Amino acid sequence: MAARGQAAVTTFVIDASVAAKWFLPSSQEHYSENAFLLLKRYVARQVRFVVPVLFWAELANVCWKATRQGRWPQKDAQAAVSATKKRAFPTVPTLALLEDAFAISTAFDRSIYDSLYIALALTTKSEFITADERLANAVAAHLPVKWVGLFA
Repeated sequence: MAARGQAAVTTFVIDASVAAKWFLPSSQEHYSENAFLLLKRYVARQVRFVVPVLFWAELANVCWKATRQGRWPQKDAQAAVSATKKRAFPTVPTLALLEDAFAISTAFDRSIYDSLYIALALTTKSEFITADERLANAVAAHLPVKWVGLFA
């Protein structure tokens, strides 16, 4: 419960596509400003983030891929991974989410990876923010998923 005079802190589940926008050159990333707004609210302790353990590997993979494609210097990608790791977002093991994720995956024809984030949002009674517009469009009417482009 929030202390008197303080607003309650909203919890969001975020995926690696959102976190990557904090670091990748904004000229290459659409809606980086929306992702930065989320980060600013996190730094100001207006929101908190929770992620499945999968988040960390996915973020490192996005950074590796940008380096491999020549879009980003390796030292910058490594610094991004390290900087995000230092934030130490609360992390939930995927095993606890697996059955719910499988049910979501089969019901909505989504990958298990995406469904793990959605299952975490349902478990924590929070909203999942993603930069994957197709995912958000496919399930937002039925599940607590919001595209980062709509976040303001």
